[in-house]
This record gives sequence, C-alpha cells and structure tokens, in this order.
Amino acid sequence: MLENWILTILVSLGVGSILVMVALFMLLKNNVHAKIFWNEIVLENITNFVMDQSKEQRILNSVSYNAVKGDPESVINCIDKYCSQYEWAMNVGDEKGTILDKVVEEADPSVALELGTYCGYSAIRIARLLKPNTRLLTIEFNPEFASIAKEIIEIAGLSEKVTILEGHSEDIIPQLKKKYEVETLDFVFLDHWKERYAPDTILLEECGLLRKGSILLADNIIYPGAPEFIKYIRSNKRFECTSYPSHLEYMKVEDAMEKAVKDPGAAAMLF
Repeated sequence: MLENWILTILVSLGVGSILVMVALFMLLKNNVHAKIFWNEIVLENITNFVMDQSKEQRILNSVSYNAVKGDPESVINCIDKYCSQYEWAMNVGDEKGTILDKVVEEADPSVALELGTYCGYSAIRIARLLKPNTRLLTIEFNPEFASIAKEIIEIAGLSEKVTILEGHSEDIIPQLKKKYEVETLDFVFLDHWKERYAPDTILLEECGLLRKGSILLADNIIYPGAPEFIKYIRSNKRFECTSYPSHLEYMKVEDAMEKAVKDPGAAAMLF
C-alpha cells in the first residue's frame, strides 16, 4: 500500500514537471516578453556566472577570434551569427540593418550621430557607408559597452571615422557644437533608452543641431516601443515620417523603424 502511494506521488511529480516544462516552452515560444526575460535575465546571468565574463565580452571574443581584421562586413556577419545562434543581443540586427543601410545611403551624411552605441554593431554598419572625411559620433553611457565597442570598431578598421562619446545623451548633446565642432547633423540614429527618444529629439532641435533635410531614424518603434516619440514626431508639421515594418532583432517578433525628415520641402528648395 505504501509502495503504491509513493509510486503515485513520484508519477504525479514526474507528470507535473513535464507539464511545467511544456508550459514554459510554450510561453517562451509565444511570448516575446517571456523570451527576452529568459534570455536577458535567466540564461545571461547563469552564463555570466559560469564563465565569469559578460555577454558583451563574449561577443567581443567571438569577433576577435572569427572576424577578418579590417573587414567591416566580416565583423557584422560574425556578430549576427553569434547573436542569432548563441546569445540574443540588442543590436539592430541583420534585417533592420538593411533598412539602416538604405537610410544612411539616402542621407549621405557628412556628420552623423548615433544615440546608443552598445557593442558598436550599428556604428560599424553606418561608418562603413560613410565617404572619406566624414564622421560618426556615437554616444554610450555604459563604460563597459563603450570600451568593448571601441575594440570591435578597431577590429573593423573604422576607428578613424567613429568617435565614441561616453556619457548621457542629455549631457553630451548640448556640448556637440562647441566641444565637438558640430554645426548641424545630417543623420541621427536613435537606438538608446526609448523614453529618451522624444526628449533627445527636442533637445537636438533646441540646440540647433537639426538642419532642413536632417534625417532621423528610430529603432524599436513597436517593441519595446517609443509612443511619446511617435506622438511627437508624427504630429509635428516640421517632420515628414515614414514607417518601415520589420522584426525584432534575431526574432520573429513584429517591430518597426521610423524615419523622420525635417522640413523636407524646404531642404529640396535649397538644391
């Protein structure tokens, strides 16, 4: 009798464990929030503890070991492969990267600004398309990310075109004219804290850094979303907006990028 009771308990625990695992699998498969939580909080912290290094350091290691030095395309492909096959990371990614490429080529900037460097992936995508004697300024508040991005950009052979500014965007943007000799910006890529998209766009305007025809491109408009930015930019008659539907980096999750051109009609008249 006791043996049957113990067996029943063990079977129940086994079935219960299987059901929990199935439920967890289905949740991770169908819920983007759960998937991001699992990747960014659970798996990443376990891996960091076991390997005694950050995910970003592991991305740098992969690039150092596998990418061809001085070849931006090789570095981009290496990061895409690592982040799609091993560890998810918040790069703009390959699918939205093609949109970024298209808009950068359209803008043909002499001076470009990126908000949110992370590991330098999008900085490399932008800088590789810049003509000689042009430059990209990229702002990153996290010292570890800034350091890793610097190394990865050096491996790509683009250090001469890219300047990493370490600090908060709201502190650095007002310094761009005097300290970094920026008259106006031709292209701005917003990919930092989403709640900073709107206030930093307004700050760029207030500091006189956006000329007629300046192009802004914002990532993650749907996930995690930037509703205040969208509300501001689409209701502002000074901007002409275009939405580019896409997917969250390295996932089959709906996302989009938003392009905003300042005073496009007035800019066309200048030419």
